[in-house]
Amino acid sequence: MGFSNLFKILILVSVSCMIFEIVDGYYLPGSFPHRYFVGDQLSVKVNSLTSIDTEIPYGYYTLPFCKPLEGIKDSAENLGELLMGDRIENSPYRFQMYKNESEIFLCKTNPLSGEEFKTLTKRIDEMYQVNLNLDNLPAIRYMEKDGFFLRWTGYPVGVKVQDVYYVFNHLKFTVLVHKYEHENVAGVIGTGDGAELITPTNETTTDDGYVVVGFEVVPCSVNHDINKLKNVKTYGKYPSPIKCDPVSVGMGLKEGKPVTYSYEVLFVMSDIKWPSRWDAYLKMEGAKVHWFSILNSLMVITFLAGIVLVIFLRTIRRDLARYEELDKEAQAHMNEELSGWKLVVNDVFRSPNNPQLLCIMVADGCRILVMGVALIFFAALGFMSPASRGTLLTGMLVFYVLLGIVAGYIAVWLWRTLGNGEKRGWFSVSWRVACFFPGISFSILIIINSLLWGSGSTGAIPFTTFLVLILLWFGISLPLTLIGGFMATKAPYLEFPVRTNQIAREIPAQKCPSWILVLGAGTLPFGTLFIELFFIMSSIWLGRVYYVFGFLFVVLILLVTVCAEVSLVLTYMNLCVEDWKWWWKSFFASGSVALYIFLYSINYLVFDLKSLSGPVSAMLYLGYSLFMVIAIMLATGAVGFLTSFFFVHRLFSSVKID
Repeated sequence: MGFSNLFKILILVSVSCMIFEIVDGYYLPGSFPHRYFVGDQLSVKVNSLTSIDTEIPYGYYTLPFCKPLEGIKDSAENLGELLMGDRIENSPYRFQMYKNESEIFLCKTNPLSGEEFKTLTKRIDEMYQVNLNLDNLPAIRYMEKDGFFLRWTGYPVGVKVQDVYYVFNHLKFTVLVHKYEHENVAGVIGTGDGAELITPTNETTTDDGYVVVGFEVVPCSVNHDINKLKNVKTYGKYPSPIKCDPVSVGMGLKEGKPVTYSYEVLFVMSDIKWPSRWDAYLKMEGAKVHWFSILNSLMVITFLAGIVLVIFLRTIRRDLARYEELDKEAQAHMNEELSGWKLVVNDVFRSPNNPQLLCIMVADGCRILVMGVALIFFAALGFMSPASRGTLLTGMLVFYVLLGIVAGYIAVWLWRTLGNGEKRGWFSVSWRVACFFPGISFSILIIINSLLWGSGSTGAIPFTTFLVLILLWFGISLPLTLIGGFMATKAPYLEFPVRTNQIAREIPAQKCPSWILVLGAGTLPFGTLFIELFFIMSSIWLGRVYYVFGFLFVVLILLVTVCAEVSLVLTYMNLCVEDWKWWWKSFFASGSVALYIFLYSINYLVFDLKSLSGPVSAMLYLGYSLFMVIAIMLATGAVGFLTSFFFVHRLFSSVKID
């Protein structure tokens, strides 16, 4: 494919992704619009307490908050939510549709024990946020600072002022509603709170009804008069007006003193339509930098990589064309004076060191790459929106497990190719592919989970979820990998075009060690990724919503292209200096981008997560970063190796040397 064609494809994909991003209602929000009539009950749910200071989630009811009268009940959670540490539970906050209420007394806790006081003040010091959601919308908080309006999801547990801890015990809710428009509901897939398919319809209705399109909260610290609450029951009216001033504090925490909670709710008619209700959450800070910097990186790096590829291909074609124009006598004379890559013709396909490990890593890398492409593609189409909590991680697991058949096939096919068609050992290769990356992942996960268990965090994966993961691994992934490996034993393998000498050719001494070039080659693929990487890291560790999967898909395409070109060029350079040990170098030439990503992760930890406190939080961060880096190394390494492998095969298939 020429550079011009590649450039046109990238432009087309970029434009398509921008259309996906700006078309109103393009995404499938994850739950169908719930129609409420005036007076219908709305129930607020609570999620885990989170903090960008520790990155360790805790259950909402681990703090002395008011509990529901009907008892605490867990909401249905998918596998992705459990792995992310989400714990959705019911709450005592409840409203009636389009009924404004104020001064609602919720509860008075028991006098704070020493342990409760210590835990509550510790959570305030660690900047923990309370996360509420209504009709699958997280509570959002607006605040003005230096003339700018900032958006946050959730609200802080409390605040410390002059060595005194204050808790936010009064919440002012604002629920934005919109008239229910039956004719606008079409093709919405229920993957969140609902699981129905609504077909297009043009019917209209005259019945009153509303949908929730916004959920805002203003936390306040109010010092309630306990003496006025003797005869007030839950959801009763507080005897005197409550002034909610977010810039002042009043409810100071003291050991042995109870905390009184209250709330108010205001319903506001909004012009926001239901398909656009997530727009407030999806607006990312630095949007212009995000869009234009990525587009600039795509064009510049693609242009440079394309020019290198075009020059490289023309050089080889001219070399081969000049060789084939000679007659047989001239070719025989030229064979005696061969130089460069032609000298290693009888060594270039010599089996590499640890061929089985190479087959396993390449196969697992292909599996991860295909999983990533499929996942980001469906996310760009809107099937994995933030309204559907946990679907991105669930989809990742499903794709990885089902693609076991692809990994098994590629591993055994490559194993047979390296062994000149030998089928012996295919079973060993297959089951090792099924256990290689999952085994590494489980090892990291067990260490992380042990730290979370020791901290009492809801982020710790329950034992039953571990059993489900093991069942997916050995019950589905392993059999599919073995099936793929068996299919490869029946498929044709790739025969080498030249014979390999029994005695290996000595590699001349090099002025510059080739592994330095291999490690340096990862800088170009990293250049295509690092801007997008900042937004992804901010989404994971700073609680921001990431939803520009269209551009991420373009970046992934460009990353694969650059990895292929970098590995191909470096392989050719190695062959030109008579270095026939290109197998592992072609893998790590593109796979070395993972090294720079890990260094960037450390840089992000030091300079962007300065508030991250404690060795447990740092271990969690490094553990998850290591997991991500290994996956990227395998995927990019597989791209580089397969590109170099087919290039070398094609190159030496064109050479007529006896």
